[in-house]
Amino acid sequence: MRLITYLFVVALLIVGSALTTHALVQDEGLILYFSFDSQTDGFVEDGTGGGNDGLITGAEIATDEVVHGKGSLYCDDGDDGVAVDSFKELEEYTDNSYLFWLNFVVPNSGAWNQIIAKKAPGSDRSPGIWTCNRVTLHIHYRFNPGNAGSLCVGPDGEGDEFGIGDWHHVAGIKEGNQFKFYMNGEVVDEQTVPEAHAQGTEKLYIGKTGYASALFYLDELFVYDRALSAAEVVNVMEGNLTPVEPKDKLATTWGQLKTRRD
Repeated sequence: MRLITYLFVVALLIVGSALTTHALVQDEGLILYFSFDSQTDGFVEDGTGGGNDGLITGAEIATDEVVHGKGSLYCDDGDDGVAVDSFKELEEYTDNSYLFWLNFVVPNSGAWNQIIAKKAPGSDRSPGIWTCNRVTLHIHYRFNPGNAGSLCVGPDGEGDEFGIGDWHHVAGIKEGNQFKFYMNGEVVDEQTVPEAHAQGTEKLYIGKTGYASALFYLDELFVYDRALSAAEVVNVMEGNLTPVEPKDKLATTWGQLKTRRD
């Protein structure tokens, strides 16, 4: 009986150790996380525990049309957005990873419409993520200096078009002077970008900056100050990551896949 108890305890310790190691690997370099499940006094909470909350302007937390966890960010007007004051890790990264779920709600306006921009003095491309100035709907993902990166990419790569009302997982991974653009866990474009891109103390914007916001639902935004591996991109997409100091979300809910209600 004692042997059985001993083996059971050892098994629990091994499993616990594996889970802890997994979480530490996944959390390494995570500098900002928004679940967009709720807002408090006009702010969305930084789920890393770092206190870098985002100020909502015009946008709202949607809890009905599309849901992952409790909600998602809904920008239905060009003036909508969320602004995050700059902080040390955001100002100093070179390698970086941005990952999020995105669902466009209207066709493209034919203009450069903002999705996300980390601004720097004289630049809004650290990175800058827009819809392309075309009638068809794509994502433009660029870095300065040189305005280098992906031109107009859709779910299946360059030139492919997004549909309306569909969730897609987007990941931009910059490592040195190499950029990989993932859609739904697969690399669809690779580009050479500046290794030392423009950087500085200006804010991170989701939605409107100097450009009008694109119109979308956006959920589960992760920002890292390192380049994630292909396996880590899929792990985040599949909801296998427990964020640092999770707020208002049980770890068991992270296995839920993105769904759209009929």
